[in-house]
Amino acid sequence: MFEIKIDDAKYWKNCVDALVRLVDEGMFSLSKEGIQFRAMDPSGISMVCFDMPSKAFSKFEIEKAVSVGLNLENFYRILSSARSDEQLTMKDSGGRFLLEFVGKNSKRKYKLPIIEIRKSFENEPKVEFESDVVVKGESIKEIIKDASLLSNYIGFKTDKNSLIVSAKGDFGELEEEHMGEGDAIRKIDIRKQVNATFNLEYLDRMVSACPSGNHIEMHFKTDALVKINYKIGDAEVVYYLAPYIV
Repeated sequence: MFEIKIDDAKYWKNCVDALVRLVDEGMFSLSKEGIQFRAMDPSGISMVCFDMPSKAFSKFEIEKAVSVGLNLENFYRILSSARSDEQLTMKDSGGRFLLEFVGKNSKRKYKLPIIEIRKSFENEPKVEFESDVVVKGESIKEIIKDASLLSNYIGFKTDKNSLIVSAKGDFGELEEEHMGEGDAIRKIDIRKQVNATFNLEYLDRMVSACPSGNHIEMHFKTDALVKINYKIGDAEVVYYLAPYIV
């Protein structure tokens, strides 16, 4: 049995938004430490990891560690009904997942089926990255938008103290360079020059849920997975995306 309460229902909706952009179902692991979520997308080229500590909730009661499998599309659809002044309670109710929204003068309840997830809890990949870049969330979203005008893929290269972005398609080519720490780049650490290309659609899904004003960390290695992570309040979301090898 468990009962979890969060004072801002819309905030939890924003957290789940970061998950449903990549996967349509998955397993939430609940323990006294908080909530974890790990899942591969159906194509197998990307992964999302989510961690939210118990301190982020106004109430977090759990008898023992438990896993809850949910259809994320249905879950997110219900969460999208949250009003700005509502609290949200989530708990086990007779083998179903109960969501109760409570406003100043109203409350409503939804019950969702708990589904069986065949895949086991995924482990995060272990990669020795060679370059790390901290970029403003709005800036990387603009960079991806620029590249999507020409291509379905985007290339990243680190050189000296610069991040170089490129895209190439039938309509033309793009090269965009951000030198050192400035408007877009908050921090850059290059231990070794890297060069890697990734699917733009997946990258766009990953950064879209980053809250306005937040920074995104990007970790690169030549022709290897990229790791992308950022905070949503007290929660942290981490993505991994396999490279596109030309």
